Amino acid sequence: MQITFIGGGNMASALIGGWVRRGGDAAGICVVEPQAALRARLASDFCVRAIEAPDGAALRCDLIVLAVKPQQMREVCAGLAPGLDHQTVLSIAAGLRAADLSRWLGGYTRIVRAMPNTPALIGQGVTGLYADAAVSASERAQAEQVLAAVGTTVWVAEERLIDAVTALSGSGPAYVFHFIEAMVRGGEALGLSADQAHRLAVATFSGAAALAAQSPESPGTLRERVTSKGGTTEAALKSMAADGVADSIVRALAAAAARGAELGDQLGAQ
Repeated sequence: MQITFIGGGNMASALIGGWVRRGGDAAGICVVEPQAALRARLASDFCVRAIEAPDGAALRCDLIVLAVKPQQMREVCAGLAPGLDHQTVLSIAAGLRAADLSRWLGGYTRIVRAMPNTPALIGQGVTGLYADAAVSASERAQAEQVLAAVGTTVWVAEERLIDAVTALSGSGPAYVFHFIEAMVRGGEALGLSADQAHRLAVATFSGAAALAAQSPESPGTLRERVTSKGGTTEAALKSMAADGVADSIVRALAAAAARGAELGDQLGAQ
């Protein structure tokens, strides 16, 4: 598969690195990146073709990955539109809807939207995907193959659900980091050193997440198994319930999803 990345930033680098590590052909990848230093690093790290601006060879590809900032997307799409013929266009830009991308691409409709998250940088991401109706099963598979190189994938049937994906998994790593920060602060308040509290909190999160991923039981059942009646865990969970922690998390996701929809309206109004 011939893949052209428009933009060579962190997420593009993660996708390229994951693709190459999984045996993908580096010679089949082209990266369009205006920054010379970044082009040099991409070419050196992954042995890919890195160029300053799209050329005919770059557009003779199967998949175009749009990996630029949302604010740059309209201009980028206008430059690509004349060269589109058969390629699948995969956007990893937050907020931008398929209809707006299609309009900026001159009515082109073979568009897939994706919302990866930052653990993709270490090959442990999760990506939500949505495909326009014009995208065939084989074209969907091409897009998914690239994202699967850095983690797991989840398809949604309606584009509006990409806002939910963004709220849950796209922004989710920040929630986890926030919770870890609070656990570390609590551990320090109880007398642990900062290093001890950090190591305990991070290992607890990674271990519990791995257990949840591998267990056939629900998170609720796993929680109950840790919670002895009258014990320390029950005391902590009762404190969280009194403070409305679970409900506040649900409200936080709703706020993130609403902001995602609002950003889509704003960015698409260009």
